[in-house]
Amino acid sequence: MVFTENKIISLFLILLFLGLDLKAQTPKNNDSVPSTWELLKYDGVSAFGGLKKTYSQPLKWQKDDFLTAGAVVAGTAVLYIFDDEANEWFRNQEDDIPMFIQDFGWYYGSPQNNYAVNGAVYLYGLFTRNEKVRRTGVLMISAATTAGIIQSILKTAVGRARPKEGLGKGDFKPFSNEPNYHSFPSGHTILSFTTAYALSKQFKNPFVKAGIIGIGLIPPASRLWEGAHWLTDVGLSMALSILVVDSIDNYLTKERDYGQKEDSGISWKFNVGLGRIGVTGTF
Repeated sequence: MVFTENKIISLFLILLFLGLDLKAQTPKNNDSVPSTWELLKYDGVSAFGGLKKTYSQPLKWQKDDFLTAGAVVAGTAVLYIFDDEANEWFRNQEDDIPMFIQDFGWYYGSPQNNYAVNGAVYLYGLFTRNEKVRRTGVLMISAATTAGIIQSILKTAVGRARPKEGLGKGDFKPFSNEPNYHSFPSGHTILSFTTAYALSKQFKNPFVKAGIIGIGLIPPASRLWEGAHWLTDVGLSMALSILVVDSIDNYLTKERDYGQKEDSGISWKFNVGLGRIGVTGTF
């Protein structure tokens, strides 16, 4: 079976809408019902506000936030030790991976397809006036944009060589315009995992969450199979996705009026202590 770009996006959207709670939420007082244009403006401000909130958040960091940042840096440093071995192992698996999974990894992590999915989710929520789906769409779009801008800047500034070029994990050419030196971080990983993680937070069932997260891990794995990124590129990108989504999710809950949010998401916490570094997910 040949999976085309449109088939992959369509299948993902069908599964998505079947899984989300699609029961429309209509205010009791019809006189106070906002127009579609008013909702669109409000959501646009919310999405941009989430972006600003995330970028300004480091200025307000507390002790725990610095510990989290330190854990991410330390974790990336540990992965760096195994970059060569991980690259060799993943490259050896490529021939055994079914082609439709490889195709999905590429298409789902591509910016145009990722934003098509995010946009479809938001527009469905907007025109059906489903507040839960609408808020999910705002979160997905805002998080993908926020994390995407960060990775675009870092990719050029860091200038790390891709493994498939035969260069070492320590080869860098900062501010290079050559695509072969745009390995760190992984754009496919950031977009796909940001979308998957944001979506997973909307469900209570741990098996559904795990399934969504699993789908979001396919593009990162595909980039490792292809030798497009090192393990550290993918690891840092996933950590960045989690931090961005959680920041914007908290902003939408505390500072924007999208109703009472249920505690339906998975919560990630970085743990740092004497002799230990880890991350814990709470369902």
